[in-house]
Amino acid sequence: MSILYPVFAMAALTLFCVTRMGLIRYAAVRRGEIDGRFYRLYRDGEEPEHMRVLTRHVVNLYEAPVLFYTISIIAFITQTVSTLILILSWTYVALRYLHSYVHLSTNRVINRFRVFVASHVVLMVLWIFVLISLPH
Repeated sequence: MSILYPVFAMAALTLFCVTRMGLIRYAAVRRGEIDGRFYRLYRDGEEPEHMRVLTRHVVNLYEAPVLFYTISIIAFITQTVSTLILILSWTYVALRYLHSYVHLSTNRVINRFRVFVASHVVLMVLWIFVLISLPH
């Protein structure tokens, strides 16, 4: 059951970012910073840079983290959760929070890339350890 807590933490990050994006978009349309019709087909205009960064970040939260959700559910269902798997899960989530912080604050690409690579390596190791922990 404890494997689900990092899943909820990851979902909380995603929901926070999606909510923030929605509020920022709404405010930008109200201020006339962007024409609301842009969001119909995402063409005929362009989001301001600060909004594009947030939009791209939200899209990113629906990419690699899907593999984290999947392996967490596999570990839960197959009862292969161990201390190591929990440590890897929480490490992945912490790195994704750090990635969000870097991306949405300074957005220094080299720092963001390093954190992303670290999270990706942790995710790969997590998959490997769940795989080798499966009952034969």
